[in-house]
Amino acid sequence: CDVDGVPEGTVVFPQEPLLRVKGPMVQAQLVETALLNFINFETLIATKAARVCLAAEGDRVIEFGLRRAQGRDGGLSASRAAYVGGCVATSNVLAGQRFGIPVAGTHAHSWVMSFDTELEAFRAYAQALPGNCIFLVDTYNTIEGVRNAVKVGHELRRRGHELAGVRLDSGDLAWLSIQTRRILDEAGFPKASIVASNDLDEAIITSLKQQGARIDTWGVGTKLVTGYDQPALGGVYKLSAIRESGGKWIRKMKFSEQSAKLTNPGILNVRRFASGGEFVGDAIYDEALGIGRSVRIIDPTEPARSKTFRGKIEATSSDLLRPIFRKGELVYDPPALAATREHAKRQLSMLHSGIKRLVHPHQYPAGLEQKLHTVRSRLVRRNVS
Repeated sequence: CDVDGVPEGTVVFPQEPLLRVKGPMVQAQLVETALLNFINFETLIATKAARVCLAAEGDRVIEFGLRRAQGRDGGLSASRAAYVGGCVATSNVLAGQRFGIPVAGTHAHSWVMSFDTELEAFRAYAQALPGNCIFLVDTYNTIEGVRNAVKVGHELRRRGHELAGVRLDSGDLAWLSIQTRRILDEAGFPKASIVASNDLDEAIITSLKQQGARIDTWGVGTKLVTGYDQPALGGVYKLSAIRESGGKWIRKMKFSEQSAKLTNPGILNVRRFASGGEFVGDAIYDEALGIGRSVRIIDPTEPARSKTFRGKIEATSSDLLRPIFRKGELVYDPPALAATREHAKRQLSMLHSGIKRLVHPHQYPAGLEQKLHTVRSRLVRRNVS
C-alpha cells in the first residue's frame, strides 16, 4: 500500500483526511480497525491535553492519569499523546523509559500514613530525596501539613538543599493555595512551587485562575487520560475512490439521511493557507481535480458559508498529507517525540486566539475546494433522484 498522513502534532479540523491509504482493497480494509484504534484515541488525548495546557496559561502541566487510564496499554498511549499535546512530564515511569518523556511526581498519602507523624514522614522523605522534595500536605490537615513542610524545608536548607514545593490534592484549592503561598513566602520560601491535583480539567483550571489561585503546576489525571467529557473521537475510515487495474479512478461516497455522515469522494488532500504568521484556512481538495491559483472553499455542512483565497498563495500554502509508505516500504523518518511536541506547540501558536477559546470558539475556515464540492453535490443529487 501507499500511505500518506498528516505529521503527528499537526492541528486538524473536521472533515479533513488525517491518513490516506491507497492499495489493494483487501489489504487496505485489513488495517481499518488498527488505524482507527491508534489514531482516534491518541488524537483525542492530545487534543484534551492541548486544551488543558491552554487553560493553564503557560504553567507546567503534568500528566497524572495512569491509575485511572483504560488499562496498561491505554495508559502508555495516553501518556505519549498527552506529552505531544503539551504536558511537560508524566507520572508514568514506563512511559518515561519507553518514550523519553520527563518523569515527575510526589510521594503518596500512604507514605505519610506509614509513619507515626506527618513531620516524621516528611523528614524521612527529605533524607531519601533531598534534591527533589515536594511534600503532599493534605493527608490530615492541609495548613498544618504546609507548616510541617516549612519546618523540614529549613532543615533541608541547613544541609545545603532547598524545598522544591508542596502538593495540594483536596479541598478548596483556590483558598488553600493562597494560604499556602502566604505561609511559604513568610517562611522564606518564595521559590517553592505549589502543585495542585484532584480531578482537574481545563474548566476547573480556568475557574481556579479566575479565583486568584496561587498554583504553579497542575497535575491532571483522570479527566485527561480518559477524555472524560468526550470519551471517544468519531474518526472514520471510508472508501473514497476505486479503480480496476490500469483503469480510471471512480469516486465513491457514502450517503446518509444525516448530513454529518456524508463522506467526501476522491483522492483527498488538504491545502493549508497562512498569512501574517497565522493559519487562515484549509481547502480539502481532490488531487485528480487539482487546485487553482484562486481557491474558494465551501463548508460541506453549511453551503452558504464560503471563503476565497487569492494572490500568491503558493508561497503561503502547503499540503498536509506527506508520504509515509510507498508500496509497503517506509519512506518517512519519524521525528523524535520531543520534536513532535514542539511541532504541536508551533501549530497551536499559529491559530488565532479566538479559535482556541474553550467556550464558543470562532470557527476555523475549513471546507471543500469548489471543484470537489461540485462533484460531491452532483453525486448527492444523483443518489437522491
